[in-house]
Amino acid sequence: MTTEMHYQSDIEAILSHRYDNGADFWTTPDKRLIKGAPFSTLECVSYLLELGMTPTESILEACAELIFSTWQEDGRFKLYPKGTIYPCQTIAAANTLCKLGYSADVRLQKTFQHLLDIQYHDGGWRCNKFMFGRGPETEYSNPLPTLTALDAFRCSRNVYREPDLDKAVDFLLEHWTIRKPIGPCHYGIGTLFMQVEYPFRNYNLFVYVYVLSFYRRAKKDQRFLEALNILKSKMVDGQIIVERSVPKLSGLTFCKKGSPSRLATKRFDEIACNLEM
Repeated sequence: MTTEMHYQSDIEAILSHRYDNGADFWTTPDKRLIKGAPFSTLECVSYLLELGMTPTESILEACAELIFSTWQEDGRFKLYPKGTIYPCQTIAAANTLCKLGYSADVRLQKTFQHLLDIQYHDGGWRCNKFMFGRGPETEYSNPLPTLTALDAFRCSRNVYREPDLDKAVDFLLEHWTIRKPIGPCHYGIGTLFMQVEYPFRNYNLFVYVYVLSFYRRAKKDQRFLEALNILKSKMVDGQIIVERSVPKLSGLTFCKKGSPSRLATKRFDEIACNLEM
């Protein structure tokens, strides 16, 4: 294991929840891989990778196998045993597997093509699930799944051309202008969005700037630069301060609310590096 001893207690805390949902690897006996937030299968894999655990660790290899066991021949991932398979679920699974190093896997290549095939007309991705009823605002894509899809795609430059995703980038940049809640799930840009959240879980300023920084189309756009400058203004002594985190993660040192986070600052350093390229 290559994780730093400083975060060993965080790793142990996350591992202590691995049977909470009734089966191993933070899932349920019927493979509900996004149940039990913030200690679901997909989330815990993300935390462990963030803390420095390598994808070749046996537990992460087992998690990858578990996630792939939900893959469908059409490229989707069935993260719940029954019910509709929504694009956001497929996107989340694909992004997690990309972080685990499987971006070139032929199954994920099929998933990426599926996602390109179902892109909504505004460039993003949208689930036909209307929790807040229907209105003009629900005719937009959902910003967070779109951002997560871009995060996955940027890991897989061998299976897409960046111009294929320009519309998705444009959609997210336009949301910076619209601000209001849009999409069937009502993602908005307001007070909560502007609070720096870490680790990356929800739609917020930090992950918005981070993912878009990988795309040439965004880097010189004034909307992106405005978001970047706001993020910079929140730093203290060159460090990212965590402004919001999930209460159930409050005992973890790497993402403690109100404190500087060295690992979050490393993510900001990636942003800075992307802008120099």
